[in-house]
Amino acid sequence: MFKLFNLLFLMWLYNNSGSSTIPLSGIKGGNVTLSCKSEDREIVSIDLSRLKILLSCQNEECKSENVRVFKEGSCDIIIKDLRFSDAGKYILRVDYKNPQTELEPQTLEYQLCIQDYISVKKGEELKLDVLLINADKVVHLAKRSTGRKEGWRRGHGVSSDRMTIRDRNLIINHFTATDAGTYEVLDSEGQILIMVTVTESRTESKDELNYINDDKTTTYFPPST
Repeated sequence: MFKLFNLLFLMWLYNNSGSSTIPLSGIKGGNVTLSCKSEDREIVSIDLSRLKILLSCQNEECKSENVRVFKEGSCDIIIKDLRFSDAGKYILRVDYKNPQTELEPQTLEYQLCIQDYISVKKGEELKLDVLLINADKVVHLAKRSTGRKEGWRRGHGVSSDRMTIRDRNLIINHFTATDAGTYEVLDSEGQILIMVTVTESRTESKDELNYINDDKTTTYFPPST
């Protein structure tokens, strides 16, 4: 009952808060810290929410719905082994106590963007596992272009006959150099959830490989005097 009340309160606070969002970014597979900056106050409770409560701490005892989410220090929250599904909004509520007076709780809102870097050979399949439940569209910024081209939009599908959707993946068939660049996944509010930088994997020719191998075995002898 307490958790349900707390969750409803956090949702109300999220919808009625005028506080600004703190942008965060992390590399897929890495870690990210949601810093609370407690200013050495006595903390009574900490709750991290994202549609549901992910972490709840009372009197230094924490319960987490996800083993990758935990508290560090007084109230900083760490998310380990980042995945694309971690992208989105988080709300951190910290309740303080003071011997003389009750202090207002601190509520922070974060927008987490997950980044990734992949390389694809020409002619192969480019698979982007980015069609999250909260994704609204995917746009492509080519390396040699100043504009963004929409590749997929919820409710409209893909924009190219070389694109298909399979198991939540956006598939681009027969990868070419023009497909390289940055792919941004945005939510319905235009916030960036995911950024994937795609480069073309260079395949050396037989002559180039022979040159590289020969160069590795070449020994330099200084001229005799």
